[in-house]
Amino acid sequence: MKSFIFNMLTNERRLAILENKKVVEILIERPQINKIVGNVYKGKVVNVLPGMQAAFVDIGLDKNGFLYRDELLSFQQLEEKDEVKKEKSISQFVTVGQELLVQVTKEGFGKKGPRLTEVVSFPGKYIVYMPNGGYVGVSKRMQTEDVREKWRKIGEELCVGKEGMIIRTASENLTEENVAQDLFFLRKLWEDVWKDGKNLKPPSLIYEDKSILEKVMRDFDFDDLDEIVIDSMDEYLLIKNMFQPYPNLLEKLRFYQQRENIFSFYHIESELEKALRRQVWLKSGAYLVIDQTEALTVFDVNTGKYTGKLDLQETIVKTNIDAAKEIARQLRLRDIGGIIIIDFIDMKSDKDKQTVLNAFNQTLKNDRTKTNVVGFTGLGLLEMTRKKARQNLQDSVSTICPACFGKGKVFSDEAVAHKVERALWEYKGMDNEALLVEVPANVVPILKGPKDKNLIRLQTVLHYQLFIKENEKLAPNDFEIRFIGSIEEVEQRL
Repeated sequence: MKSFIFNMLTNERRLAILENKKVVEILIERPQINKIVGNVYKGKVVNVLPGMQAAFVDIGLDKNGFLYRDELLSFQQLEEKDEVKKEKSISQFVTVGQELLVQVTKEGFGKKGPRLTEVVSFPGKYIVYMPNGGYVGVSKRMQTEDVREKWRKIGEELCVGKEGMIIRTASENLTEENVAQDLFFLRKLWEDVWKDGKNLKPPSLIYEDKSILEKVMRDFDFDDLDEIVIDSMDEYLLIKNMFQPYPNLLEKLRFYQQRENIFSFYHIESELEKALRRQVWLKSGAYLVIDQTEALTVFDVNTGKYTGKLDLQETIVKTNIDAAKEIARQLRLRDIGGIIIIDFIDMKSDKDKQTVLNAFNQTLKNDRTKTNVVGFTGLGLLEMTRKKARQNLQDSVSTICPACFGKGKVFSDEAVAHKVERALWEYKGMDNEALLVEVPANVVPILKGPKDKNLIRLQTVLHYQLFIKENEKLAPNDFEIRFIGSIEEVEQRL
């Protein structure tokens, strides 16, 4: 069973995709967060780096975009053998100050700017249209090579001039007229975009990608859906109008009218909270530990409470299969991209490893994002990559902790106490007779020690009166030397 649950009542518009009543994907759109993947800009080259075979392009954002040589139209359309093309420098194709029409393919992360391409494309329901692409591609997911070749010829006949297209899997069982209609719509879209944008001076935004609702209507196949539930009357009527020619889809559409938030009613809110946790429990009692960095994510599989009913190896394989299926779900739910390493429980048999790998690959078939499973390393770790085009769920709904600065850990109370002591020693022998220090509540008894023994020792060796005050507003790692002066002045402040 597959469901689309739309939460569209607030400024934050969300879609949850459920499979067998389990959340597998979350799409979030916020007006204050500018999602730029798919946007088209007229930019200006500000730097060319032959050593990196890349150029930096000013597109009017905080960070310049990054454009590889291989993403240049002039490079891609060069009619030379690949081995000859690869020897050419990016300097032969672009120069500083040159104007380029580019599209964002990947958001900027950390200190990196957005990734760009000069091969502009507009995705439709059945094709991806490339105004200057110059070639026709066909989805590899189509069943046979004969079907792919048929659609390739149709695509070449439909394209005009330098146009190109990629024919999507959804076209496989359609007629040529369906695809031609999609092409006509996208061609008209581009003509309108370029008519308004060609006279703009760089850096300028030429085209902004669509809203979450429009993207869903464009990118998803609704035929395999069981229900579409939406809590906003305006969007409900919009979808209903779009579904008028399709009675089978109208039957699946439902307007949600309960008082309770739709995500809470369908238990999606709790799944969202779980998706931000480091530890994920499996039904069997085993669990996953997930550690995410900017470029690499590690999954660690642990047996936990699961002891199994069979022998040890069968228990391990069963646990790893369950973990593989859950990891595939977590990749989609958290929208994790980049390099991914999975540390399954150690399996000695190659046959067992293959069984787990097959289960993992089978579950990954439901993932819309491109994945590449490399296989097991010599250390028994499973390597894979998943395309990273936008912020993952964790980065989009959370921010770096001001106490631990993203490490996930803070100093222990004892470590903070020792840190305070080292700071107090720097005031040894000062002219003033008293010092007031504020520390987190748990640090106070450690600094003072049993029966104030440590406080007395410190005052004796430091030669000043020490006042320690609890401050609940301080972060766990922090302390403040609040005042230095006479004993009377400190007591007045206290």
